[in-house]
Amino acid sequence: MPLVVVLLALTTVSGFIDAVSYLGLHHVFTANMTGNVVVLGFAAAGAPGFSVSHTAASLACFLLGAAVGGRVARRIGGRSRRTWTRLVLAAEALLVGASAAVAFAAPHATWMTYTVIALTALAMGARNATVRKLGVADLTTTVLTMTLTGLASDSRLGGGSGHRSPRRTASVVAMFAGALVGAWLVVHHDLGVPLLIAALLTAVLALTSSGRE
Repeated sequence: MPLVVVLLALTTVSGFIDAVSYLGLHHVFTANMTGNVVVLGFAAAGAPGFSVSHTAASLACFLLGAAVGGRVARRIGGRSRRTWTRLVLAAEALLVGASAAVAFAAPHATWMTYTVIALTALAMGARNATVRKLGVADLTTTVLTMTLTGLASDSRLGGGSGHRSPRRTASVVAMFAGALVGAWLVVHHDLGVPLLIAALLTAVLALTSSGRE
């Protein structure tokens, strides 16, 4: 499977992950760290419904995952992109799968919240470090601010050619779709179901990614 398609699918997974974390884990993001820094500010100011400890745990685990992902990229990133990409995606699938198992096993426990935050943030950190090193334009898989900026500023309305508009639009649609379906599953089922779907989708991508754009 081409890398562009893989990254678009991972963008959908990010929508699932943030739907779970924000709606089900006390208003924390574990994929979107821009939002998480803002949430930490809300929590530190004492805004109701936000937690400093949950948000700080997410940030810390994301940074740890990114550090591990960066180290892996430096060790094997110069070899086969296919092997490198598949290894990181397999690790993400395992971490998200473990978080699904925890969510099913102890849906109301305090330790479940921290464990799912930690596991998903670790996975997202490692993935983001990998995606950054892969350097595929307009496909960061977790944030859309610059993608939306490029979509508007490089459009014909903005005086540009709009030649990257299809990819950018696909990225926005993928994130929206993941958030929509993930939120519906959280509201109508539980946290384990969207996490399991995200893990299975990532596992399929790990098995089929070609590593080529």
